[in-house]
Amino acid sequence: MFVVGGESLIDLVPVSAEPGAERVAHAGGSPLNCAIALSKLGNEAGFLCPISQDEYGDMLLAPLAEAGVAVLLKDRVAAPTTKAIVSFNAKMQASYVFERGADRALTREGLLAALPQAVELYQIGGFCPILEEDAAIWSDVVDAATARGATVSIDINVRDKLIEDEAGYRARLGQFLDKAHLVKLSDEDHAWLEPGKSVEDHAAALLARPNCELVVVTMGEAGSRAFSRTADAAAPIHRPEVFGDTVGAGDSLMAGILTWLGEAGALKPGGLAALDAEQLTAMLRFGAVVAGINCGRIGCQPPSRAEVDAVLAA
Repeated sequence: MFVVGGESLIDLVPVSAEPGAERVAHAGGSPLNCAIALSKLGNEAGFLCPISQDEYGDMLLAPLAEAGVAVLLKDRVAAPTTKAIVSFNAKMQASYVFERGADRALTREGLLAALPQAVELYQIGGFCPILEEDAAIWSDVVDAATARGATVSIDINVRDKLIEDEAGYRARLGQFLDKAHLVKLSDEDHAWLEPGKSVEDHAAALLARPNCELVVVTMGEAGSRAFSRTADAAAPIHRPEVFGDTVGAGDSLMAGILTWLGEAGALKPGGLAALDAEQLTAMLRFGAVVAGINCGRIGCQPPSRAEVDAVLAA
C-alpha cells in the first residue's frame, strides 16, 4: 500500500478571480489530493488523517470512497474540519489562508495502530512539521513506516501563513527531510527556504542528507526538474486544451511520479539513486501529464490512469 499521512481540509474556493466572488466548498488538502490521485492511477492507497463528524467531514469522505482510497482512521472526531480560504491571482494560481481543526485531533497511539503492516511508500504531509507537538507524533509514524520497509517521500509544501516559529519549523522540517528518500518542492518552496541559492545547489544540499536519493522541483509554467547524485532531467508542463485552475496540480504531479516509480521497481533501497537521465525524464513527463489533465478542471480532480495513458499514447 501507498500511505499518505497528513492534513485533509475543505477548500473554500472563489468561482472567479474577481474581488468578492462567491465561494464554493471542495474537498482538499495536499495529502488527501495525493491519496486520491494515487488510487485513480491504479495504486492501492491509504489515507492517514482524522476526519471530522461534521458535514464537511462527509464531504471529505465522499471523494476518498469514490476513488477507492482506504480511510485508515475509522473513528471520526468531534473537532471541526480544517478549512482553507482560497484566493486566485490573475493567472488563476491559488493562495491559501487556513483555519486548523480536525487534522490536529490525532494521537500517537491511534496513528500507529492504523498504519498498515505492509507499506511500500509512506508520504509525509506538508503540515506535519509546523507544530512541535504534532511533528513529534508524525515523526514516530514515519519511523514506524520505515521499520516496515517503506520508502519515504515528502512534499515540502511550505505554508508560511501557518508558521509562527520559523526557526523551529525549519529545524523540524530538517528532521523530516533527514528521513526522506524522495523530496519534492516547488520553486516557491525553494525561494522561501533558500533565498538566493540556486535550485541546483539546493537540490545538492538535499541530496547530501542521510537518506535522500531523488529531488523533484516543480517550476510552475517552466515545467519540472529532477536531480539525483548521478543524473538530472527536466520536462515541460502538459497544457490542457482548456485551462481550469492549478488547485491540486502539485499533488497530482507527485502522485504521477510515485506511480511511475512504483511501476519501475524503484521504490526500494537504492532504487531511486539508480535512475538515469532518460528514466528521470520519463518520470517527469508522466507526472506532468497527470498534473496537466488536472489543471484542465476546476479544483483538484485528478485523472484516471486511462486518461493519462491516452495522452501519453497520443
